[in-house]
Amino acid sequence: MSKPPSTEVAGSSRDEPENSQPTDADESTKDAPNSGEPNLVESDLDIVELVRKYQAGLWRYLRALGCDSTTADDLTQETFLQVIRRPFEHRNDAATGAYLRRVAHNLFISHRRRVAKISVTEKASELEDAWTRWAGFDNGDSTLDALRDCFSRLTDRARKALQLRFADRSSRTLIGDELGISEHGAKNLMQRAKSQLRECMESKLQ
Repeated sequence: MSKPPSTEVAGSSRDEPENSQPTDADESTKDAPNSGEPNLVESDLDIVELVRKYQAGLWRYLRALGCDSTTADDLTQETFLQVIRRPFEHRNDAATGAYLRRVAHNLFISHRRRVAKISVTEKASELEDAWTRWAGFDNGDSTLDALRDCFSRLTDRARKALQLRFADRSSRTLIGDELGISEHGAKNLMQRAKSQLRECMESKLQ
């Protein structure tokens, strides 16, 4: 399972984006309360605690949106930098998590428009609902624990096939050769394994 690397935000010397125009994330934070101390988070959480508590969930959220690991690293850090620049009021963990995801989502849209030069469907509320259903309010930790347990219940061969397919990006032909079965046999093995994982996860997350 991919694990988000550490993001050092406090005291960062990271350069500002070349585009000095306001970004979508700026729009999402421009009305946040400001006490005249833009380098402090206006809440009972300091920035170090904020990063510790929400970094993993933000990184996973950005990966779920379609970021590669490097882009997820960058946008996670930029999300916290936005918060440092424009403090907000921490009311509760759920509200803070939703606010940070909104900033991250807007940064993702800006990134895709700038780099890929394509339009992005802005369905933030639908994405937020889907993420909350999947990840709950613990950054997805309980869901990943459930997935690890379900994965461990597969046969050694099934686990090997899925690892080759999704971790190593191997073709079905190569997987078949590795396991000593035909390409069709590899396809059927992975379909059965994915079906078992789905049933196991559904039973655990009900």
